[in-house]
Amino acid sequence: MSRVSVDRSPANPTNPIHFSHRPRLRMNMQRYKPNGLERYGRMTRRAQFLADMDWMVAWARMAEQVQPYCAQLDARAPRWLERMLRIYFLQLWFNLSDLAVEESLYDSAAMREFARIDLVVEAAPDAAVIGRFRDLLQRKRLEKKLASQVTEQLRRSGIQIENGTIVDATTIGMPSSARVKEGKRELRP
Repeated sequence: MSRVSVDRSPANPTNPIHFSHRPRLRMNMQRYKPNGLERYGRMTRRAQFLADMDWMVAWARMAEQVQPYCAQLDARAPRWLERMLRIYFLQLWFNLSDLAVEESLYDSAAMREFARIDLVVEAAPDAAVIGRFRDLLQRKRLEKKLASQVTEQLRRSGIQIENGTIVDATTIGMPSSARVKEGKRELRP
C-alpha cells in the first residue's frame, strides 16, 4: 500500500489532509453514490486520497506520452489511455493484481469515480485488458518514467508517496526541514 505525506497547514494542525495551498477537495457526492438513492454518506480517506491525486496529476498529458506506443491496442483514444493509466496507478498505490483491481472497480465507488467509469454506460475493463496494458508499459519501459513523473508532480505540490504496509492510502504530515528537502534525513511516520 502507499503512504502519502503532506505539509500540514499551521492554521488547522488537527486536519491531517489539509493542504495549505488550496482548499480541501470535495467530490460530487451525487456521482460518488452508486445509485444516487442513498441519503447518508461521507467522504472516506480513500475517496479523499483519490480526489487529491485526480487534482494534482496531469493525467491527460501522461496519456499523450503513452499514445504512440498503443498502436498495438487499436490506437485507443486518449480518454481510454487516461483511464487505463489511472487504473495502473490504482494498482501501484493499493498494491492490487489485475483481477483485484477489476473487482475493486466494481466494488468501490471512489475507485470508479477516479477511473472515470460509469457502470450505467459501460463495464469496467476486465483483468485481461488491464494486464495487457500493464505489460505494454513494462515492455516499452514506461512504468518507471510515468511513476517518476507522478512523483515529481506530487513533490512540487508538497506530497510524498511511500510504499508501506498500511491498509488504505492516507495522507500524513511531512516535516518541512531543510535536511528532509535535501534528502539527508529519513522520514518517520
